[in-house]
Amino acid sequence: MSSETYSSAISEECAQAIVDAFAGYNADFRDVTRRAPQRFESRDWVGSQRDAVERIELYDHRVKQIIASLSERFGARVRERSLWIGAKQRFAGMIESMPDNEFMKTFFSSASRSLFGTVGLDPEIEFVALDLDPLRGASTQALITAYVNRGSLELLFEEVLADFRFKTPFKNFDKTVSMIAAAVQSQCEADGERRNAERVEIIRPVFFQITRAYLVGRIIGRGWMLPLVIALKNTDAGVLVDAVMTAEDRVSMLFSFTRSYYHVDLDRVGDAVMFLHSILPRKPISELFIVLGRARQGKTERYRELFRHLGQSSDEFITAPGERGLVMVVFTLPSFDVVFKLIRDCFAYPKNILREEVLAKYELVFKHDRAGRLVDAQEFKRLRFPLQRFSKPLLEELLSETAGTVHLDGENLIIDHCYIERRMTPLNLFLRSASREDAIAAVLDYGQAIRDLAYTNIFAGDLLLKNFGVTRHGRVIFYDYDELCAVTDCRFRDMPQATNDEDEMRAESWFYVGDSDVFPETFINFLGFDDELKALFLKFHGEILTADFWRGVQQRVSQGEVLEVLPYQSARVSAFSSA
Repeated sequence: MSSETYSSAISEECAQAIVDAFAGYNADFRDVTRRAPQRFESRDWVGSQRDAVERIELYDHRVKQIIASLSERFGARVRERSLWIGAKQRFAGMIESMPDNEFMKTFFSSASRSLFGTVGLDPEIEFVALDLDPLRGASTQALITAYVNRGSLELLFEEVLADFRFKTPFKNFDKTVSMIAAAVQSQCEADGERRNAERVEIIRPVFFQITRAYLVGRIIGRGWMLPLVIALKNTDAGVLVDAVMTAEDRVSMLFSFTRSYYHVDLDRVGDAVMFLHSILPRKPISELFIVLGRARQGKTERYRELFRHLGQSSDEFITAPGERGLVMVVFTLPSFDVVFKLIRDCFAYPKNILREEVLAKYELVFKHDRAGRLVDAQEFKRLRFPLQRFSKPLLEELLSETAGTVHLDGENLIIDHCYIERRMTPLNLFLRSASREDAIAAVLDYGQAIRDLAYTNIFAGDLLLKNFGVTRHGRVIFYDYDELCAVTDCRFRDMPQATNDEDEMRAESWFYVGDSDVFPETFINFLGFDDELKALFLKFHGEILTADFWRGVQQRVSQGEVLEVLPYQSARVSAFSSA
């Protein structure tokens, strides 16, 4: 066998091994996903949480596994570029007719980039994101079932629910059908219009997320379309409809970048993304892949979105609005809706944390139930940017404050490690310019955010307003993770009462304070609310300023109780409105 023939043979073997590795990953992913209906029917919410973590960890595990396998099989040759150049060509041919083959290309690139430590792009040995089309070949027709309105919405939704039976029966099936029909009819008559719903299309696989199941679809009439999501709850008395959502903004929050990933068993992920984008046209394709659990394909899409935008824009990267962080340098491109976060080389006083601890906290958030209150921060490595796109003040800060992560390479700036998140308005800045009505709403939602995080065993640690952001929907989200910890790891204490004037006047604590001690009564002292906002906060959320509240949450979480934080307003009557 000639040397050329041998090289060709091992390139073929390498390509086939990666195809098989992806098939193994995808099979494992779907195996975990297929547990969701059983978890829902048995109300095994703890099991659902374990499945969520297990599924997230699968991708990196399979990439590391294939690299180790190829290294064992080919020895030193595994790092020969010629092997990977040939393997890439053969891999492309092998997967041409396979479903979601663009995601398979992402898997190949993950392996080659990890093995070679690629900086920027290396088109010879990886598939370049800018050349990929994740929705190529996607079609919604094989994914959906269409239900035609033959003159009665009740008959239509009776047909829908009959197709989505669980082992646990619906509670009062006929009444449930009537409630859904009434909600849809109300929406069709909203704003004084009388629109006729000609048909409803529903994605056949059910969407599961921790304690809820969702039927996801759309309502279609002549010249119009609305999203339709039916939230289902499993109770002792049976399965019931918890909410019907037909407004784009409300459905958008179900598929938010602050939510845990859905478990939905899909033959072709691209088909589902195409459908979701039809009802949520303002939602980036990247985020739709991510919320379906395909985080790595979502990263590829975000990379594509970013660098295509760079090619079509001319504004400079600048320091992100907000107060200067002690742990992170945060910058943004004004014309693109994300921020970039780089860990500083050194942390100024009073921060007492290591870089490794910061990385661990972001990893925790990646795997945790984000409950609609934590940003999904995507980790990127070895990015290459045109140097000319950085403002001078920002460039100076990056080169001086993050020199261990950032370096120059000719006309480019290389960023070895960063997190990319959706951009929000810092809460402290929002309150300065918001109307009184919007300010009150934000302050009350800030209190609810602290509660929601607590219910999922997260204590934000640093509750300053600058560490929370406001989304375009007016939701308050926590995004500064360096002080974040588990509620169950804290010791919540009541403030000791001073016994004499001398103790009262001391600048420092006159009593012992341990590293994990937290005094909730003191939270309000650091928030800077005016008198009206402070009074409202105390009225609606004064409970979270007591140690008893936190100790109560600790006890419930420690006992294994899953405290629900829903992505919608659960009300069996009012939730059926589209307001």
